Amino acid sequence: MFIDKSMTREVITIQPEASIVEASERMEKHRVHQLPVVDQENVLLGIVTDRDIRSALPSDLLYDEEALKAQERASAVLVKDVMAKNVYTVSPANTLEDALLLMERKPVGAFPVVDEKNRVIGIISVRDLMRSFVNVLGIHEPGTLLCILAEDKLGTMKRIVDAISEERIPFGSILVARHWEEGKRAVFPYLLTLNVAHVKRKLEGLGFKLLNPMEWYLDQLPKKS
Repeated sequence: MFIDKSMTREVITIQPEASIVEASERMEKHRVHQLPVVDQENVLLGIVTDRDIRSALPSDLLYDEEALKAQERASAVLVKDVMAKNVYTVSPANTLEDALLLMERKPVGAFPVVDEKNRVIGIISVRDLMRSFVNVLGIHEPGTLLCILAEDKLGTMKRIVDAISEERIPFGSILVARHWEEGKRAVFPYLLTLNVAHVKRKLEGLGFKLLNPMEWYLDQLPKKS
């Protein structure tokens, strides 16, 4: 899954000489939380976020003449004065998995997508990633999520898939995750049916242990050394 298939192509940008008041108005109008800062050639120079803007704008607690003077001072502050210059970016050839891992490690909500000349050609946000994975996982369709505790060895996944397919139940998706028991995996098939009692019995008859998906949580995973 490549980023260029899921990124937002119509990027709302701003130039460095614009005021932070203009940047704030643009964010509010387009309902975005960050603006890539670009030059006339659309080359990325930095990024400004709503947090940067809030820090530079006057407080709402100011009154009358004092507030007016503070607003005038804010109008003189330019985007280039508050933007972050070291921007985390991704390439259109990167995958959604790359963006997800980078987003986990860096405290940002979106990455500009740039070409080989550092020109902005898109942006990938948390919302874009969520939309893409919802489509991939098939969870926009009604269904049931199972959690199967299985041995981490070759052939186990085939046994699970064959057992479910034999019941003529379509898959929305299937995920495999680490389990806190060594040598085990948690398998999560999302089945496009609400009637799963018979397939549960069949899987248990084959020796698989079924867990409540709500009882599986990340805090129980083995800690990285």
